Amino acid sequence: MAYEMILSERRGDVLVLTLNRPERLNAAPPQMFEELRSALGALEGARAVLVTGAGRAFCSGADVGGGALGSEDPGNSTYRALTESYNPTMAALADLAVPVVCAVRGPAAGIGCSLALAADFCVASDTAYFLQAFVNIGLVPDGGASWSLPRLIGKARATEMMMLGERVLAPKAHDWGMVHRVVADEMLDAEAFALAERLAAGPTAALGLMKRGLSHALECRYEDAMLREAENQRAARGSADSMEGGIAFLQKRKPAFRGV
Repeated sequence: MAYEMILSERRGDVLVLTLNRPERLNAAPPQMFEELRSALGALEGARAVLVTGAGRAFCSGADVGGGALGSEDPGNSTYRALTESYNPTMAALADLAVPVVCAVRGPAAGIGCSLALAADFCVASDTAYFLQAFVNIGLVPDGGASWSLPRLIGKARATEMMMLGERVLAPKAHDWGMVHRVVADEMLDAEAFALAERLAAGPTAALGLMKRGLSHALECRYEDAMLREAENQRAARGSADSMEGGIAFLQKRKPAFRGV
């Protein structure tokens, strides 16, 4: 499918989605997130997703300056954009049954920060920074940031990011546990794709169950988490990849997972 604001490319078993408004540092109108959601809904057998940005930025935030959120009633217009476009896309990412990697260079601000941190793995360039700038314009964090940030970095650091509105550079983001890895800018694309490709070669059903199990465990009692693990283990044990993994272990060779 052809899109206006993103690029969608299948590279082997990896679906690569590129935010494609480099002239605006990939500032994201609602349409961009609707296109992302459409692309995520058409995996067509892809076993991992890589999300990146064209040019020198990942995403500088929602496209407020471009008027994309409307001005006839800014409060309700923004509410509709969030509930009808941005939030459903974030929910689709969370519910996706395959791993998601984000490759971040330059700014990941506002909704761009939320998007980057919603991935299962965030690989950051040494030029990257993460910013919750809402306080600087009298707004509040959105796109799930108030849920994800305290779980990633703790309440005190999340409060610092949200209430002070200062950049968190890639090295600090790594120290805080926001990102998986920081790499040299010129290595970002190769490193992030290699990680996505590694995940795509894994036991897809088990990885999807792990992803959903982790989210569930953040919100439930210990006993409920263990029950969910048992249910997920039953589902994973019935997969062809699990059988291949067991045979490969006995034969002392690397398993060849097929994603089924």
